[in-house]
Amino acid sequence: MKITTFSQVDTWVFDLDNTLYHPSVRLFDQIEARMRRYIMDLLSVEEAEADALRATYWRDHGTTLSGLMAHHKIDPMHFLFDVHDLDFSALTPDAALAQAISALPGRKIVFTNGDAHYARRVLAGRGLAEVFEDVYGIEHAAFAPKPRQEAFDTVFSLANVAPTRAAMFEDDVRNLMVPKALGLGTVLVHGDRAGHGHIDHDTQDLATFLTQIA
Repeated sequence: MKITTFSQVDTWVFDLDNTLYHPSVRLFDQIEARMRRYIMDLLSVEEAEADALRATYWRDHGTTLSGLMAHHKIDPMHFLFDVHDLDFSALTPDAALAQAISALPGRKIVFTNGDAHYARRVLAGRGLAEVFEDVYGIEHAAFAPKPRQEAFDTVFSLANVAPTRAAMFEDDVRNLMVPKALGLGTVLVHGDRAGHGHIDHDTQDLATFLTQIA
């Protein structure tokens, strides 16, 4: 069945983590462990307290980084380089996904709450390094994270995204609320859209979904 929702789209915006690779890769487990250790060292707290703070900052501020910046005035790039010092060997190239994204008409960009350097390493591990025109990290949004309105406003302005001619693919339902309000088509990847009216489509198989776009 062909999907015609995106017939006017000429800019395709993709999240990175748990969107362009399956959550079963568990790359974010490594990130969470490094964030926990970072907080333990920064605040001299035990593991349980550090993990609680990590989760609370993510919930209340959009990212753990944003919470740490708000409450502890940390250097964001120091944090990002530390927590993204990972083992990327679990990532494998996905030729089908690369082909499906490449076949989309128009520009393809990545917009992530991670930094751009980290994003490019993930893309390389997935065989997607040549697929995207640009990569926008949280540093391009002045460290304002999705789902904040200002993050989208800043990056979409930098990327010259016309919202009514764009679509966004995300694994976090929170991060599709503003795009939907702005007029983008919205696709939830590897998630559950139940009860979320701002989601146009959802898929557990991004490559197959993209081949069905008319």
